[in-house]
Amino acid sequence: MRYVSTRGQAPTLGFEDVLLTGLARDGGLYLPQAWPTFSADKIAGFAGQPFDLVATDVVDALAGGAIPRDELARMAREAYATFGHAAVTPLVQIAPNRFVLELFHGPTLAFKDVAMQLLARLMDYVLAKRGERATIVGATSGDTGGAAIEAFRASKRTDVMILFPDGRVSDVQRRMMTTPTEPHIHAIAIDGTFDDAQARVKDLFNHHAFRDRVKLSGVNSINWARIAAQVTYYFVAGAALGAPHRKVSFIVPTGNFGDIFAGYVARMMGLPIETLTIATNSNDILARTVSTGTYETRGVVATSSPSMDIQVSSNFERYLFEASGRDAARVGQMMDQLKQGGRFVLDVALAQRLKADFAAGAADEATVTKTISVTLAESGYLLDPHTACAVAACSKPTRATAQAPQVILATAHPAKFPDTVAAIAGIKPGLPKRLNRLMSDPERIHRLPNDVRAIETYVASHARAAKEGA
Repeated sequence: MRYVSTRGQAPTLGFEDVLLTGLARDGGLYLPQAWPTFSADKIAGFAGQPFDLVATDVVDALAGGAIPRDELARMAREAYATFGHAAVTPLVQIAPNRFVLELFHGPTLAFKDVAMQLLARLMDYVLAKRGERATIVGATSGDTGGAAIEAFRASKRTDVMILFPDGRVSDVQRRMMTTPTEPHIHAIAIDGTFDDAQARVKDLFNHHAFRDRVKLSGVNSINWARIAAQVTYYFVAGAALGAPHRKVSFIVPTGNFGDIFAGYVARMMGLPIETLTIATNSNDILARTVSTGTYETRGVVATSSPSMDIQVSSNFERYLFEASGRDAARVGQMMDQLKQGGRFVLDVALAQRLKADFAAGAADEATVTKTISVTLAESGYLLDPHTACAVAACSKPTRATAQAPQVILATAHPAKFPDTVAAIAGIKPGLPKRLNRLMSDPERIHRLPNDVRAIETYVASHARAAKEGA
């Protein structure tokens, strides 16, 4: 299996190199040259299988056998043993033909754990095999950072530096990044928004001399292995609800487009999905793009669902590449227009393809509040604000048939946002007992300006890969 960049100017790479590289050297994102597919019998056989076995099949197909299957199976088994539910991602029915897929039973109570726990093991395996180190730099709007730090705490081959927007994550999200004491873990608060943090990470990757010196690697959803691992729960949920013999619809709260792109990948691999619905909060750039065909950034609005407070959705580039017939030149033009003017306009064919591939809905703060309250009253189920955006999107007109079960991706545990949920629902969700010291442990926070040179200086001074290579 070889991988190509969405910008078309970087060399093709194998899975191991894509895993360690993250962002392509031309600024693009990697995708497989061709999509592997599963037969109907294979998909039906996923029903009732342990999550780690399905993950082994899915990642093995997308890695093209680059990792020995017995090693991949071991890493998947170890990764998902860290979850607090035997099913890893259980389905809970909240209404007729409507289910919540709980993705928050991992160590940091967010869907990012599903990919990150496996990613950390994959990276350490490849680095050990090569006798190398890597410096992981990532940006987070709240959940990715905690998941990455938790997953890589035991890593012997990496230094981890996570940038987050100061004051724009919840207290629980921040403490999951700032309370670990391992010396190779660094939580860095920067001025600005998540989009600023994400832009600075891309700046580091695009400074090739610096990138090579510190052996830079990424764990944001720009890393293809993150997307590959997330594809698993679409197949698990689909098979549990009757796929491939009946279609399933998914409603996905998303800001950076990675989680719903994993659903798109599952569809490309053969999962019969009726409708993929993009759910956003007030930062509704993706919903507006589906509606108007124009991708146009606006100022980021702080909401009760901070992980989706995003205007520049990096993984949308992967979709544009695929939907445009893999026209790297056209994708490059759109990304240049976005960087220079904050917008680009889809041509008629691409706009029509987007509407055919996705439905979309946006929920403002009043709608989120109402959705949490109504869902609790009607079903007894307590939503977090991100998942509430997806439940709200269920009421939007879609092309879904009455026969297709609706699966709402619950991307975070309500206990990650206790004050917000308590103010709305009158219930303050508690953290699991294993996290009972989280809110009292001392924090380690490094604060930096929103300046690429300051961030480069910090990273270089703390990266063992740079010191050992000097």
